[in-house]
Parts: sequence; C-alpha cells; structure tokens
Amino acid sequence: MLEQPRFGQRLRELRRMRGLSQAALAGDGISTGYLSRLESGARPPTERAVTYLAKRLDVDLSAFDVPPSGTSLAQALSIAASAECEEAMDALVVCLDRPDSTDPVLRWQALWMVARRWNKLGEKAQELVCLEELSRIADELDLPELRCRAWVSLARCLRSTGEVNRAIKVASRAVRIAKDSRLSVSDTGAALMVLVSAEAEEGRLPDARAHVDELVALVGDRSGTLKAEALWSAATVRFRQGDQQSAKEHLERAIDGLDSYSDLTLWIRLRLAAASLSLQSTPPQTGVAADRLKEAESALAFAGTPLLAQELLTLKAHLAFEERRFTDARALLDELQQDELLLTYRDRIRLGVLDGRLLITEGQLKNGLQQLKELGEEARRACNVDLSAEIWRILAEALEHTHGPLDAAGP
Repeated sequence: MLEQPRFGQRLRELRRMRGLSQAALAGDGISTGYLSRLESGARPPTERAVTYLAKRLDVDLSAFDVPPSGTSLAQALSIAASAECEEAMDALVVCLDRPDSTDPVLRWQALWMVARRWNKLGEKAQELVCLEELSRIADELDLPELRCRAWVSLARCLRSTGEVNRAIKVASRAVRIAKDSRLSVSDTGAALMVLVSAEAEEGRLPDARAHVDELVALVGDRSGTLKAEALWSAATVRFRQGDQQSAKEHLERAIDGLDSYSDLTLWIRLRLAAASLSLQSTPPQTGVAADRLKEAESALAFAGTPLLAQELLTLKAHLAFEERRFTDARALLDELQQDELLLTYRDRIRLGVLDGRLLITEGQLKNGLQQLKELGEEARRACNVDLSAEIWRILAEALEHTHGPLDAAGP
C-alpha cells in the first residue's frame, strides 16, 4: 500500500486527523517541500521517510497500509452525529477538506458540528474559520434560520476574542434577519442576547439596556435555558450600569429558574457568573463567591470542559487575591499559565490585571504598574471602553495605595 498516490492520500489523512500542519509533521527530519510532494503523490516514499513519519504521527507502520478513507461527507456527517466521539469528528474534519465535499447543505451541517466542537474545546481560531464559512454558505442558501444562527455564532466568537466592534455589526445583522423573517423566540432571543453582550462590552450601555429589556420582554413567562440566559444578560448590563442590587436579583432569578437536569453546563456557568459578579461588587462579597465556586466545582466533573476548568481556576485566583491570600493567588495563576489559555478576551485581560496587582504586592511596583498601564491601553485600542475604565480605576487605586492621596503630598 506504499505505492503512490494512495500512500500520499493516507499520509495526508493521518496528518489532518491529528491536526498537524505540514511544517509541524516534517519537523527537522525532512523538508516541508519533500513532505508536500509525498502527499501529492509526486515522490515515492523511502523506507527511512516512512519510518520517520510513522514515529512523528505516533502510529505503527501498518497504519499506512490502511486505504485512505473513501467516506463521503454525508456518511461522515451521519457517523459523527450518531457517535459523538473524537475519532468520528476527526474523520468529519478530514472529509471537509476533500475537494468533492461541496454540497452546501451537508457542508453547513458539518461545519456547524465542527464549530461547536472547537467552541467546547476553547479553540477560538479554528472555530472562527468554521463560522466565517458557515455564514457565507448560509447567505448563499438564503435560509433565514441558518443565516441567523450562523451570524449569531460568529458574533459570539468575535466578542469572546475581543473583536467587539465587528461583533456588534454581525449581531445587529442577525437581529435584523430574525425580525424581518419573524423567526422563533429562540432565534430572535439568541440574536438579541449576543448583541447585548457585545454592546455592553464596548460600553454602549444605553443601547444594551434597551435591547436587554426587549429580550426579557420577548422571553416573557418562559422557563428554561433561554429565560436563564436572558436574565443573566440583564444582570450583566445592570451591573455595569452600577445597579448592583438589581443585577444580583436578576442573576439569582436565573439560577433559581434553571435546574441542573435542563442544562448542566449552563447551571455551572451561572454559578461562575454569580461568583464573578460578587467579586467585582463594592465591596467584594467573598463569602458568596466562595459558596458559588464550590457549587460549580462540585458539578465540573460531570460536565466540565477545559474552558470551564480555566474559568473556575481564574475566579479562585481572584477570590484568593480579595481574601489577601496572595501566595495562593500566585500559585493558581502559575497553574493557569502552564497551559494554553482558552479564556475569552475579557477574562484574559482581567487575569493579566490580577498578575499586575500581584506583582505590586510582591514588591515589584514598577513592573506591576507598567503591566496595568499596558493592559489599559490594549483594552482602549480594542474599543473595550468598559474594561479599559475598570483597569484605569484599578491602576489609580494602586497608585493611591502605594504613594498616598495626591492632596496629602507635601509642597
């Protein structure tokens, strides 16, 4: 089975199933150009090259004897939809790269599944690539439901990566599609929800408040996940408007209205959100935050993802800092930085702020203040007004704490 072009086809299939680029697979042992010619079938494989590639791919030599998959996109989609395992999803990704996988409806369904997988894993770059193509295909198909859902997902991904201004434009388009086509409450609500979160992120609080009130009215007396997410959105906007009590009440209603059997992942996220809100309150409500984090952690083993685990560790680090357990906060921060961060843009910036504040407490005043200034500038350049204002406030408090009030200075 080492004859070309079948060897090259199987080699490319194995490489893509492992998510490797040609450069990553080639390493130092062979050139990328040679690997490309092997995959295209232009060069016959040598024994040394086959042995080297099998080691790099962590497969037995017999893996190259397996014929390249002839599974069609429709077949791969059916298998992935019914199996829900990594191998099936890997095969689906491989099929999407094949030149004959052009049916727009099947391709949309496959991309939707793959994008959700990347989202669950916190792989935002891969998710964004899928969602860009999803949106384009949905527009070509001209199906309002698919268009709305694709643009909502794209807006959500853009917001989480810090592209807030573009997220607002994309979300506004999704809302127009939903309203013009009179789509379901679920679709319209999802579009409004992502628009609200993006507007709040950019500091457009009056717009966010108007849209979130529309969202809550749209949901009405419904129960379940949509109601809980709408109340969560309302809590976020009210908190950023300074109405902490109303924010707390809305979030508690969301928590009380959703049981863990309906959506365990959302059940966890609501508790993480409540802990975050409590820690950002004035003064921080560390006891409430600790209780909510314990609840979330107890369920993480049953519905946890790498992203949720990082969010939990992040909030535990913030809690340790507010409780003046600076050594614990630093240890948690170091633990987080051992892996690639999957957090949203906002959470990553706030984690950097925590690092800066810890540097100050550890006696590295200049480095800590400089880090806070750079993060404030980064948030400003990203047009994240709300986050930028929060960082400059923390910086001002740090300066006052280290140097004393300006009016107390001598002549």
